[in-house]
Amino acid sequence: MSKGPGLFSDIGKKTKDLLTKDYSSDQKFTISTSTGAGVALTSTALTKGGLSTGDVAALYKYKNTVFDIKVDTDSNILATLTFSEILPSTKTIASFKVPDYNSGKLEVQYFHDHATFTTAIGLNQTPGVDVTATIGTPAIAFGAEAGYDTTSGNFTKYTAGISVTKPDSYASIILGDKGDSIKASYVHYLDQLKKSAAVGEISRKFSTNENTFTVGGAYAIDNYTLVKAKLNNHGRLGALLQHEVIPKSLLTISGELDTKALEKSPRFGLALALKP
Repeated sequence: MSKGPGLFSDIGKKTKDLLTKDYSSDQKFTISTSTGAGVALTSTALTKGGLSTGDVAALYKYKNTVFDIKVDTDSNILATLTFSEILPSTKTIASFKVPDYNSGKLEVQYFHDHATFTTAIGLNQTPGVDVTATIGTPAIAFGAEAGYDTTSGNFTKYTAGISVTKPDSYASIILGDKGDSIKASYVHYLDQLKKSAAVGEISRKFSTNENTFTVGGAYAIDNYTLVKAKLNNHGRLGALLQHEVIPKSLLTISGELDTKALEKSPRFGLALALKP
């Protein structure tokens, strides 16, 4: 694949990962292992709101093809097949969920040194179509996204964004919700490995005149321990501690607190991921 501007979904992703990834108020336990035949198996148990769920996933790579199947405790089966380079510089992704036969989707991604394009269509009688396009370079990218409902003939979404990437910083602006919201963010990295960073994000929803400002950061105490924290102007405080207990086995403890309602009990989450 080319080293172009990346997909439209990559715009703002660095900020989103810093402010949301691994934060949880649930209890989660994950075990991953690999077989001699190259099959990666992952088993996950999750407790949320007093309810327990789980799933088992298997991933197998063969040449330019990836097979991914997940079965959960509600007897749902999600299958995803990814084919790389069927045509030069392309990736094709087909997915479907059983018993929800209307959930099937086919996506084609095209990568160029200065542009990327994706088209996704639902595999049902009334398919929706999503199209994205991004132009630029790894340093600066402009992109847009649109969704179209073939049944009603209406656009379900349209979004535009821009991102600027430098060796020690990253910035993005996204105009979304059919032009009803705008989100701007900035990330500054504090080390060469980009494990420690400070982030700020401001968003505005025009129809409600609501503004949200969030600041946060991540700090690598050492090669095995990471702490993260975030706070917004509505008083929502989140914190996270992640430690690599043994190689590729992570213990994550996170919590959230509404500082404007301290009489309420804070919510804490615990996640353990074990990988070979």
